Amino acid sequence: MNINRKLRFQLLVQNWFFVVLFLMLIVLLGYLASQYRVAKDITQANRNILTQGSVNVLKQMKSPVHITVYATKDDTSSGDNFRKGIIDFVARYQREKKDMTLSFINPSEEPKLAQDAGVKTDGEVVIEYNKRVEHIVPPFAEQEMTNLLVRLSRTNQQAVMYLDGHGERNLLGVRNHDLGEFGKQLEKKGFKFANPDLTVAQGVPSNGAMLVIASPQVDVSEIEAKKIKAYLEAGGNLFWLLDDDNLRGLKDVADYLGLEVSPGVAMDMASAQYGADARVAFASLYGEHPITTNFMLRTLFPESHQVSAQGTDANGWKVSNLIEVAPNGWLTSKKLAKDAKPVFDEKNDKRGPINIGVALERVYGKKGQRVVVMGNANFLSNTFITNGGNLDLGINMVNWLAGDDNLITIQPMPLKDINVTIPDTDAGRLVAWTVFHAFQFFIPIGMMLAGFWFWWKRRKA
Repeated sequence: MNINRKLRFQLLVQNWFFVVLFLMLIVLLGYLASQYRVAKDITQANRNILTQGSVNVLKQMKSPVHITVYATKDDTSSGDNFRKGIIDFVARYQREKKDMTLSFINPSEEPKLAQDAGVKTDGEVVIEYNKRVEHIVPPFAEQEMTNLLVRLSRTNQQAVMYLDGHGERNLLGVRNHDLGEFGKQLEKKGFKFANPDLTVAQGVPSNGAMLVIASPQVDVSEIEAKKIKAYLEAGGNLFWLLDDDNLRGLKDVADYLGLEVSPGVAMDMASAQYGADARVAFASLYGEHPITTNFMLRTLFPESHQVSAQGTDANGWKVSNLIEVAPNGWLTSKKLAKDAKPVFDEKNDKRGPINIGVALERVYGKKGQRVVVMGNANFLSNTFITNGGNLDLGINMVNWLAGDDNLITIQPMPLKDINVTIPDTDAGRLVAWTVFHAFQFFIPIGMMLAGFWFWWKRRKA
């Protein structure tokens, strides 16, 4: 084929036209990328996007969130990329909440602003929502940030009151059967605690969010029981955790709620596949209630009792069953010795599923009144709180009792860290240097040289 000047000119125009179209395509893609953002996280722990619990919290925050970082330099406390790390971290939240703003202030240049904001540490982060302010100091992860946003969102600032002095599981306790870890999580969510002494107080304070009765081991005095019943009659909220059918002096309170508790415990033979005793019942079936809406986590309840309540026209309670366990198990008719072998008694035992929790609700005056009774307290103990969804379920119950229904959500869990350990040897350091710089320099340069070689080879052909 003869290539004359005219044909060469046409090929040149065609090639340049292709280059112009290609550049226009790149510009168009760049423009679209600036206007639309799509992100997909392919890491094992989804560390670059928010968990669903954090997304749910952001959805119920209707007002703007303002984040201000007081940092003097880029290398404040987390290396040379401190500001970039903060920007990337907050961007995960900004993708879900468009009216979240981020700004940086150098406290050395603006000392008055830092002083007015109460900043004490270089790198301190101040977050404002609905004229409420919280401070947090890096390093922090999604769980800490979301807990902070929950505290800012909480509308009910009344204290969680708990009964004490009768061997109860303490919300501040550190023993295995106490509820101290659960209490710490409640504090991180913005709850505060109060411990009224009902032996001297005129009654249960009416300005608390709820009263928690966590498995007394000795009888509550008659005077205290009357005050607790009067608190319920006056519209107070109650969270009652029971370890057995011994009501410890609170029978009048149980009768007022129409409450019945089984003497025997739920036996779940499916527990064997998890390496647990049959007395440990697993739950994945939940009732239709705001506490358990979209709740799909597995929970476990050691030695749980059946609980039921009766709503009547007289008491006005609306009763909802919350949790069913042992669908293929049974409820024993009586207490069993710890070393007794679980055997189903056709005549006396009751086949599963067994309901172990109820929620009661009624209208009282201008506000609603709420009660949750669980036939198990172990699930919130320091020993079992981290198992499955026990913590999430407990927090949902407290949020519902406090009237913060919009904060009922699955809590964000800490992300798993996957660390690469480099051997502290010359060979280990050489391998690490080679791998790191191979992706940074060697592989890109090699691909560029290979492309140039192929181009040169085709040009010569």
